[in-house]
Amino acid sequence: MSKESPRAEGILATWFVSDGAAVSADQLIAEVQVDKVSADVVAPVAGVIRLLVAEEAVVAQGSPIARIEESD
Repeated sequence: MSKESPRAEGILATWFVSDGAAVSADQLIAEVQVDKVSADVVAPVAGVIRLLVAEEAVVAQGSPIARIEESD
């Protein structure tokens, strides 16, 4: 989860990709809600995404919500 918010946790509101999907760098992959404000999460690199957190789960600031296995 992004470290931009001063709050310690947020809710993973929506995944825009499925586990195992191919994603491109800068692709919108999820939305996190913190204090009734939505923040978009984009993929930092291209590859295959592995989701680590379910929708509606509470996530701590700075904790990983997905892993991307980079493409060669």
